Amino acid sequence: MAGYLNSETLNVLIFMTALGITLAIILAVANRYMYVWEDPRIGEVDEMLPQSNCGACGTPGCRQFAEKLVKGLVEVSQCTVNSRDGNAEIAHYLGVDAGTQEKRVARLACAGGHNVARNTAGYSGMQTCRGATLISGGGKGCHWGCLGLGDCEDVCDFDAISMDKYGLPVVDENKCTACEDCVDVCPKALFEIHPVSHQLWVACKNLHFGDVAEVECEVACNACERCVKDSEPGLIEIRENLAVIHYNFNDQADRSAIERCPTGAIVWITPDARVHKGYKAKKIIRKSALPIH
Repeated sequence: MAGYLNSETLNVLIFMTALGITLAIILAVANRYMYVWEDPRIGEVDEMLPQSNCGACGTPGCRQFAEKLVKGLVEVSQCTVNSRDGNAEIAHYLGVDAGTQEKRVARLACAGGHNVARNTAGYSGMQTCRGATLISGGGKGCHWGCLGLGDCEDVCDFDAISMDKYGLPVVDENKCTACEDCVDVCPKALFEIHPVSHQLWVACKNLHFGDVAEVECEVACNACERCVKDSEPGLIEIRENLAVIHYNFNDQADRSAIERCPTGAIVWITPDARVHKGYKAKKIIRKSALPIH
């Protein structure tokens, strides 16, 4: 008869209703016994962070950093992207000291712009350093040198890297967050992350010796050992024809190590990020690019 439910339909409705009630009870019980409490401060701190998720603090992202901050596992100052005022606000909210984290920045181990370093061939392929590296190393005479196509500039989310007129990347230390993106993208492995207190720096990775090194790049390290002789014992060594600085002796570093370097491959970087060469370094006045040979 119309308007009445047959027994089969009624049984289905009863079953679905019972199933719904049962599942609701199961969810309620699970929610009670499986609930994981989260400190509400995590969300508040997360909102105060810059949301760059750059990883410079040592965690995958800002949320994970906020969790560690609330648990007291890290210092607020380990976030190098946030402003000083922003970190102070977080520290005040959590009732902790912001801490003192030494600023770290990206440093480039090459000074071979096109006015001092030669190319052995012209390159006209994909305009990326990674692409050029696949074609005979990119055409640069120094196999270890910067190719100058700006992969590092493109990958930097903080506009901390720009290319200068000689085709070399320049790091703005005020903007650099030590996120390591430039380290990862450079096919020549020319970038390293260092504390700003590491003022002594070898701006070269050329492994050739003497005149062979200088034929391809006028500012290459030629393994002359003057820096080794002029610095404190143990601070610098020549390894595979390249000066290597042992930063565990950092308190012994001073400008004396750079003064007699004939090519200016080893430099001194002042706190305002100015790069200084020694008084014996050759003076480079050439502005134009060297011809391909």
